[in-house]
Amino acid sequence: MNDLTPVSLQVNGIRYDVAIRPWRTLLEVLRETLTMTGTKRSCGEGQCGACTVLLDGKAVSSCMYLAVEAQGKDIQTIEGPVGGDPALEQIQRSFAEKGAIQCGFCTPGMVMITKDLLSHTPRPDEDEIRDALVGHVCRCTGYVQIVEAIQAAARGMQAAANGMQAAAGNAAPKGGA
Repeated sequence: MNDLTPVSLQVNGIRYDVAIRPWRTLLEVLRETLTMTGTKRSCGEGQCGACTVLLDGKAVSSCMYLAVEAQGKDIQTIEGPVGGDPALEQIQRSFAEKGAIQCGFCTPGMVMITKDLLSHTPRPDEDEIRDALVGHVCRCTGYVQIVEAIQAAARGMQAAANGMQAAAGNAAPKGGA
């Protein structure tokens, strides 16, 4: 008896056609079928945040999300797209610079929740950051460095956006003939 279901998943900009058992979670398929091990397996109950990925730009616990339900959605993992992702790179850089990476186990989930937060709140205050981190467990840092890293990432992303606007303004044709 064949209990495999064909599924097409769009992960980090690449389409993957796989045959899976319909009860497999997105986390299991990412790690075991697609060998994308950056997303971590921890509690298996959606309580720790280690398995956070973005589905259509929104953070979800991949351990609680069936892979078949992710079909047709844009899935982003900590590995990021092949061509790179400036926002993801800025967040990762800020985490490293601020010492928000200790053992590193929670880092992929923390980075992905940060990307979600900054996509809709580009200048979050400390309370907004702490609210976003609810359900994301870190046993090493005490969260101070994580909050600082998110603040630094927000500033870095804002500076990059301002730099691009200034460059676009300088590239505009000058009036007069």
